[in-house]
Order: sequence, then structure tokens, then C-alpha cells
Amino acid sequence: MNGDEPVFKKSRWGTNRYAYNPANPVGLALIVITVVVVFTVLLLLQNRVGPFAPDPGPTWSPPPTTDPWPFVPPPQTSPATGTP
Repeated sequence: MNGDEPVFKKSRWGTNRYAYNPANPVGLALIVITVVVVFTVLLLLQNRVGPFAPDPGPTWSPPPTTDPWPFVPPPQTSPATGTP
């Protein structure tokens, strides 16, 4: 192993992109860290935990009421006599 190895080197796939260099200890550490982070994020996504947990959201509850239950309507009065 040469001490002058760069952390990044050009990709051998004919593109102008750079890739981690496993011959450099820092490049090898970056490869391992990247794999561990990606694996952990995928597990969190699959199990829907951590920052990927769904919001519980508010649950529905009926509005408060002051009416007695069961509601009994008042007796109807006759308009002519005023008696039920």
C-alpha cells in the first residue's frame, strides 16, 4: 500500500466521476460508513420508525354538548287553548 494513494480516484467505467479508493484507509472507512448508513436508513424506512414514523394525527371525538341524553322534547301546546 502506497502512502500517496488518493482518497478519491477516477472511475474506471469511462465517466468523469470519482469513486472512493479502497487502497487508502480513509477511502475504505468512507466505503464502510456509507454501507452502514444506507443499511440503517433502509431498515428505518422498512419498519417506519424514527424520523420515518407516521404522524399519529388527531383522533375524532364528538363535540361537547350540554343537552341531557336521551333528549326528551318538551310537551306540545295547543295554540288555541294553550294546554297540552
